[in-house]
Amino acid sequence: MNQNERKMVEILSKGKANHGIVSVKAEFEAEGTRTDELLRLVDVARTASLPLTLKIGGCEAIRDMLEAKQIGVKYIVAPMIETPYALSKYIQAKNLVFNEDERRDVNFLFNIETITAFNHLEELANLAKNELSGFVFGRVDFSGSMGLNRDKIESESITEKICEVSNVAKIHDLDLVVGGAISSSALPNLQKIQKIKLTRFETRKVVFSGDAVTKAEMQDALLNAVHFELLWLMNKRDYYSSITNEDKSRIDMLEKRWNVLGKKIF
Repeated sequence: MNQNERKMVEILSKGKANHGIVSVKAEFEAEGTRTDELLRLVDVARTASLPLTLKIGGCEAIRDMLEAKQIGVKYIVAPMIETPYALSKYIQAKNLVFNEDERRDVNFLFNIETITAFNHLEELANLAKNELSGFVFGRVDFSGSMGLNRDKIESESITEKICEVSNVAKIHDLDLVVGGAISSSALPNLQKIQKIKLTRFETRKVVFSGDAVTKAEMQDALLNAVHFELLWLMNKRDYYSSITNEDKSRIDMLEKRWNVLGKKIF
């Protein structure tokens, strides 16, 4: 473990103790996390005694689920579930990869991130309630699906939609996780949602307990989440830079040897 990773562990450990951090998050979908990166994140998370949340690539991403199973992921999230049929495919896939006993240790969730999914909300909830843990509301993509710019993400129209999803989650005893551009400006709306039901909320890399939204120091906690993500990206950059440079000296030597022989390198 390097200096950046030790600092990441420190941020997570303090956040877990004081700010309601409950998980660390990775994405095979939009973030495109590679396996070697994921293993480093797993090491950081487990050193801080935190489980991993993994967003897979789609409703039938069997390969992603197999990898999640090997690593030992606690929360699996499927993106872009817009119809009951897509949700049924996700349920079939997770039941194929995880047997009944294994499913006891994993929470399976899916994204509500388009207006199309929202329009099928009750059907999705009825299908999910006996098979899945709950919803993850993706505010950025949801806003885009309604033709709204990112700067409208804290608008009343979006928050009202999330509150409706929160109410459905409460009725059907499903979890609700809210993500997408979570910053200090989101706190008033998150507090409004939490009064109905908010299980967790998440930044790109850090997941908080829903109850944490009422903590007085939540703004500092979100700033620490930004610091964590920055350290993660720096760590990723340094890792791949070291791979790029590890054979440089031998390449230089072989180029010189080749040139001595008077050959042209194509």
